[in-house]
Amino acid sequence: MKQKKIKSRVKKKDPLQQAAVALSDKTFLASVNRLVEPVCDAEGIELVHTEYQMEPGGKVLRLYIDKPDGIKLDDCAAISRQVSDLLDIYIESDHRYRLEVSSPGSNRPLTKHVDFKRFKGQLVRIQSSRSIDGQKKFKGTLTDIKDGIVMLTVVEKSVAIPFEDITKARLINYSGEN
Repeated sequence: MKQKKIKSRVKKKDPLQQAAVALSDKTFLASVNRLVEPVCDAEGIELVHTEYQMEPGGKVLRLYIDKPDGIKLDDCAAISRQVSDLLDIYIESDHRYRLEVSSPGSNRPLTKHVDFKRFKGQLVRIQSSRSIDGQKKFKGTLTDIKDGIVMLTVVEKSVAIPFEDITKARLINYSGEN
């Protein structure tokens, strides 16, 4: 009996191609941030975080915005209209995406040094690119950030995480303004 060779339909991902796509995505996000920040500033709104990721319906460019008295649907719509027009005009790219503008919600992302100072004393979840005492994921109370080191209290123990090693950080069930 002769066996047929079956070609795999699964494409193997080339590590160099993956790295180029990741760099391309970072460059795209940096360009988006340069355009969006002034729009948000002019409206008295903080650009909290931007994401560009694959989801079941395709790629999503998500902007998280906030202001002291909270974000309303009209704020999201106004920023979405302005930003959409700017992106169409100024970003020449093969990146296809669906634009979403949202409040950060109760699990607000922490991305800047000032975020870690502002939300001192709050419960957070942090993921590190490097292992610290055998772990990369932490949940605890944010106690400080000093000299590029984020301090966290995890079950009565202090953990020091270099800011540059943080890959993801979010508040947990945050419900008020600091």
